[in-house]
Amino acid sequence: DCFFPCPYGSQVILIVFCFFHSSGFSIVLCVCVYVCAWFALTNLSLFSLFPHRISLNTLTLNVKSDKVYTRHGVPISVTGIAQMKIQGQNKQMLAAACQMFLGKSENEIAHIALETLEGHQRAIIAHLTVEEIYKDRKKFSEQVFKVASSDLVNMGISVVSYTLKDVHDDQDYLHSLGKARTAQVQKDARIGEAKNKRDAVIREANAIQEKVSAQYMNEIEMAKAQRDYELKKAVYDIEVFTKKAESEMAYQLQVAKTKQQIEEEKMQVMVVERSQQIMLQEQEITRKEKELEAKVKKPADAERYRLEKLAEAERLQLIMEAEAEAESIKMRGEAEAYAVEARGRAEAEQMAKKAEAFQNYKEGAMVDMLLEKLPLMAEEISKPLSAANKVTMVSSGGSEIGAAKLTGEVLDIMTRLPETIEKLTGVSISQVKTVFQTICLFKC
Repeated sequence: DCFFPCPYGSQVILIVFCFFHSSGFSIVLCVCVYVCAWFALTNLSLFSLFPHRISLNTLTLNVKSDKVYTRHGVPISVTGIAQMKIQGQNKQMLAAACQMFLGKSENEIAHIALETLEGHQRAIIAHLTVEEIYKDRKKFSEQVFKVASSDLVNMGISVVSYTLKDVHDDQDYLHSLGKARTAQVQKDARIGEAKNKRDAVIREANAIQEKVSAQYMNEIEMAKAQRDYELKKAVYDIEVFTKKAESEMAYQLQVAKTKQQIEEEKMQVMVVERSQQIMLQEQEITRKEKELEAKVKKPADAERYRLEKLAEAERLQLIMEAEAEAESIKMRGEAEAYAVEARGRAEAEQMAKKAEAFQNYKEGAMVDMLLEKLPLMAEEISKPLSAANKVTMVSSGGSEIGAAKLTGEVLDIMTRLPETIEKLTGVSISQVKTVFQTICLFKC
């Protein structure tokens, strides 16, 4: 709700309803309720409804500033193209736009925005030079856009874009800027042409002067000769011929000297060139020798030294490893020999005692050995059963079943062993008691 004071002492209550359409328009319905003091006194009230629309379309403005004086006092005309619109997405800017432009047509809104933008454009032109505006149009456009945006946003209008379209003047100032470089080039060309013409004229004048001087001298000589023609004709003729001959000889001599000097200079140049070539060849030879030494000799020496050291270290390592291996083999051999010798002595002593016992107690010793092996025999008999994963026992009903039958099978095999032993050795297990007593008496 926006409230505005009424000049007649009343109060205007403005209620704004915004409806957005898919075509881009925003329909703003404003309901204005006027409460006037005069109707309040007479207990009367008037409610009036005024529907209004405000366009949210983009406005294209042609901003012209004619004959604006720049910083250096040069009048120029500038034309810019600005795109702007009333911002409908921002509630604060929309409310400000309603306050400023509600009830105004699109042309009136465009005129207000154009006047504001044109004022900022003129102000910025006044702070810049013609060169700055003409050469850096982007900078000028950015300044106008920045200043105008900050001012128009308070009216609810946002500047979408601003582009400088045209810059011209009535004094041909911009045209003169383009001619400056051309004029400079033309001036240099004219100066060069004038210098060449001047030199040609000077040389021509010198030639004419020499010609005139020679002509005057000849006329003087001719006058003298005419005056003394009769008296000195022969002398002057001799002198003329002599001077001509000397002049010709001097000319030829000078030509010969010049040619000789040229030949000498050529020889000097050839000598210097040859000396420089020899020096360059010597430097190239020195460079190649140093390059050969740096790239081939020194790396080869370093590689040879490295290989020698590696071979020496490998040889020492092999010697030390061989010596250590020999010492280890020697000590291991001595230990094994001592162990074999001790084991041999023990086994020999044991065998001797066993032989003596067997000699004295043949049957008893044999029974003793058999008794020692009985547990091993029982273990070997039952070992196949321990490796079985599954045992299936079949009974006819007249014998034991389960684990008793399994152990009974093992015991049955064990009870048959004495008969087998007696058949193999001739010794009866029943004599074990007597034999044990005899062995015990013997050991005691």
